[in-house]
Amino acid sequence: MSEMLGLDFMRNALLAALFVGLAAPMVGIFLVQRRLSLIGDGLGHVALAGVAVGVLTGQAPVLTALVTAALAAVVIEVVRARGRTTGDVALALMFYGGIAAGVVIINRSEGGRTGSLNGYLFGAITTTSREDLVVFGLLSAVIVAITLVLRPRLFAVAGDEEYARASGLPVLALNILLGVLTAVTVVVAMRVIGLLLISALMIIPNAAAQQVSGSFRSATAWAVLFGVASSVGGVALSYRLDTATGGTIVLLTIAVFALAMAAGAAVRALARRRHRLAERHAHEHGPGCGHEAIPHGDHVDYLHDGHRHAAHEGHYDEHSDDPLDHSPAEPDAQEVRP
Repeated sequence: MSEMLGLDFMRNALLAALFVGLAAPMVGIFLVQRRLSLIGDGLGHVALAGVAVGVLTGQAPVLTALVTAALAAVVIEVVRARGRTTGDVALALMFYGGIAAGVVIINRSEGGRTGSLNGYLFGAITTTSREDLVVFGLLSAVIVAITLVLRPRLFAVAGDEEYARASGLPVLALNILLGVLTAVTVVVAMRVIGLLLISALMIIPNAAAQQVSGSFRSATAWAVLFGVASSVGGVALSYRLDTATGGTIVLLTIAVFALAMAAGAAVRALARRRHRLAERHAHEHGPGCGHEAIPHGDHVDYLHDGHRHAAHEGHYDEHSDDPLDHSPAEPDAQEVRP
């Protein structure tokens, strides 16, 4: 470890991985809710065209990729909202058009070879400079700040656009903002994990978090933890094993998902064993029913003949005073309010 941290390029690589691991899941959790898990891939292909424009014109590829991907994110949301093109068709247009434009444009540059794109396609984290770190750090801070401030609104739009629109939320503007944040995340991550693999860090940590969490808030925290552990751990592991960094990060993320799925299955099995049905009775518990109400976690138990009864899916469960002896919580009510 000390040998790795003694190398300047590895310190830069670990910091870049930390930024990406922190920011990518915070955007990805809303994409998962909107069932747009592959939009990161689509924007990655468009960003490739932006990189090619930068190489051809001699401009900074990161900047041209950022502008191109952000414009594509705006266009796809407008087309999806105003036109007859569905989200998956718009994504397909970006997939094919972006990568085709990237290859055509790069062949027009000096040398006419596509080899210069490999670092962006598959990641080149060990070439991250201090100037890159400053840019990545600022962009990641912007992503984290916006997703934290607008989280209730983004959650409401991702969950039910019609309800959000009826509640007075600017749905199109919020969707465009989320698209732009996705584009920024893609550009930040393209040097770390590569444009072809970027969706993995946005989606898989959130899929893993869903296996072990019971609310949106806890899912966000778990996703960020998994994302940071996978990205930083993947960089360290690739150094030890002398493997490709981007691929190692993705494989480690999949391993984390497998562990989370096994842990979630074990917790659910334990919960089923603790699930004890109360005796059937015609009495309906509720405020003023005559039985003592006892707050318990995210619900209320009612004391009935010395037993604590809790309503659950049309019947009553036997509960104890154990704080863990209750059904998993639903998403926090305050999360769905704009």
